[in-house]
This record gives sequence, structure tokens and C-alpha cells, in this order.
Amino acid sequence: MGEHPSPGPAVAACAEAERIEELEPEAEERPPPAPEDHWKVLFDQFDPGNTGYISTGKFRSLLESHSSKLDPHKREVLLALADSQANGQICYQDFVNLMSNKRSNSFRQAILQGNRRLCSKALLEEKGLNLSQRLIRHVAYETLPREIDRKWYYDSYTCCPPPWFMITVTLLEVAFFLYNGVSLDQFVLQVTHPRYLKNSLVYHPQLRAQAWRYLTYIFMHAGIEHLGLNVVLQLLVGVPLEMVHGATRIGLVYVAGVVAGSLAVSVADMTAPVVGSSGGVYALVSAHLANIVMNWSGMKCQFKLLRMAVALICMSMEFGRAVWLRFHPSAYPPCPHPSFVAHLGGVAVGITLGVVVLRNYEQRLQDQSLWWIFVAMYTVFVLFAVFWNIFAYTLLDLKLPPPP
Repeated sequence: MGEHPSPGPAVAACAEAERIEELEPEAEERPPPAPEDHWKVLFDQFDPGNTGYISTGKFRSLLESHSSKLDPHKREVLLALADSQANGQICYQDFVNLMSNKRSNSFRQAILQGNRRLCSKALLEEKGLNLSQRLIRHVAYETLPREIDRKWYYDSYTCCPPPWFMITVTLLEVAFFLYNGVSLDQFVLQVTHPRYLKNSLVYHPQLRAQAWRYLTYIFMHAGIEHLGLNVVLQLLVGVPLEMVHGATRIGLVYVAGVVAGSLAVSVADMTAPVVGSSGGVYALVSAHLANIVMNWSGMKCQFKLLRMAVALICMSMEFGRAVWLRFHPSAYPPCPHPSFVAHLGGVAVGITLGVVVLRNYEQRLQDQSLWWIFVAMYTVFVLFAVFWNIFAYTLLDLKLPPPP
């Protein structure tokens, strides 16, 4: 190929079509080829020996002849891949990984070595962006510390599926609050209503054998200010995180924080009920803030210090409200007001499991040793709390408030 000029995109496309027709005379009876097959045909033009490798010079010729068909960001990553190869050869599998939006360990390492080209121009410096493009870029800058990950996220993100987990959870929490407000005829501080704890979703120490209560208590909030602060933090922090890391990872951190919150209360504040989604919210927010602190120099989000301050102020206000309410005289003694310990359980999950989840963008968590260490710690805590709930109340001869 180095002895002849590269054909134009139209000529190359026609040649490809003729070659495919010659090799596959019954192509019209077969399903359309996969994207990998299409790129394999192009790659084989420069690899007649079918070795799986081509020289970086031929690889650049391939990029030049098909540059009009490539997204500019993806072309930059391909050029970085070529720059990173000290042996002067490009592996076909690395090429397909990129074109198919997959990142193997070998490909990721190659890109990390060649990322000087990718860092030459930041995403936010580009001109002519529409509103959705700028939103995606800002989300990337809010959550990812490396420019290469930001560009990869922008290239790969399709908004399908949307951040459904955090939105669904938030809508359910608002719906349950409105329903309780109508049924109790009280919106400002619902927890003071005599019938509030009778709801089957609230965690209550006397009803701890009903296992669903360790999770469903998130749909019950003490009052409008409790719901408002949690919803604001969920949407401002949780939705961008889910857009980047996906519903599975963010849902895992959120649910782990919720369960850890109720279990922490059952161990450290054994006589108190639990309401609110603060365990899950604090898990997400603390993981996000810890990730920013650990990658401070790489985080390019605007006003990051101000954003951290606002998040910490909101968390402090909500936690202070919970502490005040816990020690405030109960409206229905002898049962105390809901505990604040769930917040601390959420923070503990955020700075352990959550940090690992957010730090390893697009990498398999099962390959991370630190991930397994924190999973083991979390599992040990859950098992300890389960046995504590089975035996400790009887052994300590603790007097619990009557069931609602």
C-alpha cells in the first residue's frame, strides 16, 4: 500500500462492495454483517497474510482513506493508539475494540501510553456545540478525572438507557410522601403524626424480623425538609453519576448504603426506628466527594470547591436536622424519633465501596483487588448485623418500644 496512493473513500467503498459480492455470492440470503466484519474487511486490505497485525504506516493510510467516516474523537484515539506502538505494528483486536466501543486491558494500556495526543485539546474548548453536547461534556467533567475517560465517555454515551434508576427512586419517594401527606393530613413534619409509624414500610426495632423494612424505609420521610434535601442531592449528584457509571453500579452503591444504614441503626441505636433515603444518598455523595478529593488535580469541573462546599452544607443541614429530631421529645412516647445513624452507615459505604466503583470507570470491578477487600468487609458487617439482630436484643434484655 505504501507504493500506491490511497484510494478515496468512494473508490474504496466500491471496491469493498465488489470484493464482498465475489466472496459471498449468496449475500442477499444472509443477515447483514456485524460491524466487526466490516472493519475486518478493511483491515484485511492491509494484511494480506492474515497475521492480525499491520504496520503503523499502513494503519495511518487506512485512517486517511476513511477519515470522513470516522468521528473526530475516535480518530484521535486511533492515532494515539498508533503513536503508542513501539514495535511499529497495530493489532486488529485493539482496532476492533475501539470501533465496537470496547476497551480491553491491552488496548487501554496502549491508549494510556499514547494519551499525549488526546490531551492536546480539551472537550470543553471545542466550538459549535449544541445544548445536549455541552450537557454531556459537563457531566464528564463533573465525574471523571482523566481527559481520556471524558472523551471516551462522550464518544460512547448514547443516553440509552437514560438514568432511570435515580429518577425512578426519586419519583417513588415523592409519590409516597404525597400519599402520606394526604392520608395523614400532614406535610410539614409527618413523623410526629401518631399513625406515621404504623406504615408497613418503616423500619421499627420491634418489627425487625420483617426483612423488607431494612430497605423500604427509604420511601418514608420525616417531613418536607427531609424529603427536599434528599431529593436535591439525589438528582444533582446521583443522576450525573448514573449517566457516567450506569444504573448497575450506582444502584449497587445506593442499595448498599440503604441496607448499611438500617443495619447500623439496629446495632448502634437499637431502640429507634428509621425513615428516609439518607443512607443511599450519603453513600453516593460521599463517594463522589471522596473521588474529587483523591483526584483533585485531574478534576476540571468548574467551581469544584464551591460545589463541594454546597454539598457539604446540604449534608450537614440534613444530618443536623436528624440529630436534633432524634433527641427531641417524642410525640408518641416511649418510641423515640427516627435515628440519624443511617447517615453514618451510608458515608461508610460511600468512602469504601463507592470510591472503588467511581474510580474504575469502564473497568471490570471483579478484576480489582481493593474491590474484593471492601466487598468482604461489607459482607462481614452484614453478617454481624444479622446475627446481632437475632441474638443481641435477647441477650442484652433490651426493652424496646411497643410496635406501632
